[in-house]
Amino acid sequence: MGDFYQTLGVPKNASQDDVKKAFRKLAREHHPDKNPGDKRAEEKFKEISEAYETLSDADKRKHYDELSRLGAFGPGAGGFRPGAGGQGFDPGMFGQGGAQFDMGDLGDILGNLFGGGGAAGGRGRRKAAERGDDLQVNVTLSFDDSLKGVTVRVPVDKPDTCDTCHGSGAKAGTTPKVCPQCQGRGSIARNLGGFAMPQTCPQCHGAGTIIEQPCVACSGSGVQHKTKRYAVKIPAGVKDGSKIRIKGKGEAGLRGGPAGDLFVKISVESDELFERRGDDVVLEVPVTISEAALGTSVRIPVPGGGRVALKVPAGSQDGRTLRVRGKGAPRLKGGHGDLHVRLQVQVPVKLTKEQKQLFEKLGATLPDPRAAALG
Repeated sequence: MGDFYQTLGVPKNASQDDVKKAFRKLAREHHPDKNPGDKRAEEKFKEISEAYETLSDADKRKHYDELSRLGAFGPGAGGFRPGAGGQGFDPGMFGQGGAQFDMGDLGDILGNLFGGGGAAGGRGRRKAAERGDDLQVNVTLSFDDSLKGVTVRVPVDKPDTCDTCHGSGAKAGTTPKVCPQCQGRGSIARNLGGFAMPQTCPQCHGAGTIIEQPCVACSGSGVQHKTKRYAVKIPAGVKDGSKIRIKGKGEAGLRGGPAGDLFVKISVESDELFERRGDDVVLEVPVTISEAALGTSVRIPVPGGGRVALKVPAGSQDGRTLRVRGKGAPRLKGGHGDLHVRLQVQVPVKLTKEQKQLFEKLGATLPDPRAAALG
């Protein structure tokens, strides 16, 4: 028995979710149905199945970690080693002559670890059904579509329940049989010098059943890779980075477990005129010096189309922001945000002779702004 953490390629402090993801990735890669006749892949699948069976169970993992701490599974630690006529137990691994460790305690730990009843246990248990993984797809919307809401068809490439066998893996008209080697338990006992320690059944790979006549469509796996298209309704006013959950449209579950969920992540393209800030929208509007000084009324575009009149007060400064209520983005719970209009006072870069004379004449009548500001 090697290091289960190394087998799955996860650190010892990995979360249960990380353990599950690592197992699923390796299981798909080394599954016997995907590698027919490949003995190395079959042995690797057995190893990762055995590792996952232990690390996915909180109690088993706790006891396994305790045994690892005591050196039972480390490289070169002695531990369980071949002896005359089979597997032997080296008591020296726990101190001189084994005097510092009670064999009964070890039997209890092993029994708890592998689901048996101590030294005389080892019956194991069949793997439980597992929920499928969640999936995520990305959808990009234009700024206008994000405001008005649209329905999009989203393609999802995923493993799903086989349409032919409905997930059983067996040919139509047949059913999986109870595994004759483990009698449906999913594990068999391995003798370790007086301890009956279960390991994943090599014939059924822990499923407890075998398929004598595999389904032709899925080669007995019960799962097919399919590209499905789902109609997803995007609500009006959706924000960039939002996620929409579609329940039960993720990956198919293992061993009859429920499917995971599908998450649609929304990306909203930027717009040439408008900038989204929550439910509000910002628009920059250029005005001339005279318009800012004297005041005016201008027609401005609004999000979603159309135009409204905006009153620019006399004496407006560059950067002043005016608010148009209810002309922002739709709120998901009803209503709209506001449109914030930021004025950009345009200063002429080049002046005609006549314009220059007019500005000089105007400037002579205006007070010095630096006198009050700078003293």
